[in-house]
Amino acid sequence: MLAIVHSRASIGVSAPAVTVEVHLSGGLPALSIVGLPETGVRESKERVRSALLNSGFEFPARRITINLAPADLPKEGGRFDLPIALGILAASGQIPGESLAQYEFVGELSLDGALRSLRGILPAVLAARSEGRQLLVPQSNASEAALASRNDVFAAGHLLTVCEHLSARARIVPIEQLSPESRADGLEAVPDLADVRGQKVPRRALEVAAAGGHNLLFFGPPGTGKSMLASRLPGILPELDDDAAMEVASVHSVAGLPVRDGQWRRPPFRAPHHTASAVAMVGGGSSPRPGEISLAHRGVLFLDELPEFERRVLEVLREPMETGEIAISRAARQVSFPAQFQVIGAMNPCPCGYSGHPSIECQCTPQQVMRYRSRVSGPLLDRFDLHVEVPVQTGDLLVKAGGDGDSSAVVRARVADARERQAARGQVNTLLAGQSLHKACRLDEQSERLLSGAMDKLGLSARALHRILRVARTLADLQGVEAITSQHLMEALGYRQLDRKQSHSPMVSS
Repeated sequence: MLAIVHSRASIGVSAPAVTVEVHLSGGLPALSIVGLPETGVRESKERVRSALLNSGFEFPARRITINLAPADLPKEGGRFDLPIALGILAASGQIPGESLAQYEFVGELSLDGALRSLRGILPAVLAARSEGRQLLVPQSNASEAALASRNDVFAAGHLLTVCEHLSARARIVPIEQLSPESRADGLEAVPDLADVRGQKVPRRALEVAAAGGHNLLFFGPPGTGKSMLASRLPGILPELDDDAAMEVASVHSVAGLPVRDGQWRRPPFRAPHHTASAVAMVGGGSSPRPGEISLAHRGVLFLDELPEFERRVLEVLREPMETGEIAISRAARQVSFPAQFQVIGAMNPCPCGYSGHPSIECQCTPQQVMRYRSRVSGPLLDRFDLHVEVPVQTGDLLVKAGGDGDSSAVVRARVADARERQAARGQVNTLLAGQSLHKACRLDEQSERLLSGAMDKLGLSARALHRILRVARTLADLQGVEAITSQHLMEALGYRQLDRKQSHSPMVSS
């Protein structure tokens, strides 16, 4: 007897199809699994045996061969327990085999037949739909599956429930898709930009970074509000559209992180500690999982105390900051994860932190300051579009009641308007390159002379030049005008404070 059950593997953020073929033949009772199964899959035969017996089914005293096709695709974890169990039941005639064709199944079985939750449900839902089949998942994954369900996803808590559904004795109701309104219910409050006192230039830079998706580096003495400003960025970013939100949710699903309804359209905000390893940052492991840069996909990666990160960890960020993805290679496979993220960094001006402080004397020598700065390489620093000092504020300003700037809601409206102008051109400004960059950032003769002189005076690289043009384009978008003027260029150049020549650098103590 032969039974065929459809399932899905989990490779990166994809869910390739796996066909579970179960054959019962004569001979001594045995069960073998072929098709490149890893340890977790090979152990499924013991879980399946106990689950069937404890659920009241007969475990066939036959020779059972289970093939997981395609044979060259690595299979791992317990996600094939349910399809293997159903294949054995169908091959032995205990459930109708013809009912299996329209479904795909994923789920790990406990010894009593209950279904346990899995990682990577959302990619499986989307992939099953593309094949025209319905997917059955564990009940504990129902809320996550509801984000993508179109009445084609079913959830069950026990093997018996699945078998009753397939035998038409007790049908399972499809999971209803959550509406955009219900997805937004219970949104957690985010810090408001109105809480920030003073800091007019850093606030403006934060708005520019949000409007154009630019990388931003804050520097200044301790306690001036660098981290406070960075934490306000999610509150002024526009909401994600459905496609982008599904991308983010899929990455979090693969990573085994909860996908909360109230966070559906909110760009992610990740803030790893400076002790994070390179693998934790970019992803990896024997079974590659997404790292912090992928978990920040379509959102923000905040690196506080930037020079305290290991230099090797910072250097691995350079390629994905440019390409928007990370490829992790292992002997058996190569896995790609999306990594289109916005970097916000924060650092002190020197080891003691008080270089340039108006009332606290810096204790660092110029050599110590240079060693501290050198922890952030020039190529990485070049990838920040904006370098902005966060200065010390006066006591009168800090103790004054009430805010002195626009709220996050007001700023978010301006950012949304700027993003709409960019959408009309086809892409966000930070992604402009090649001909699209030159077309969107045409300059008049006066602006060209200004930019050329600034490049020679400040020793700017070609990459820095392109980033200045993108920031100037964003400034024009925020103003609601089409042409980039010399005023936009001058403001954009003012945000490249760490490109100043060494003798004038605000990072060096005098």
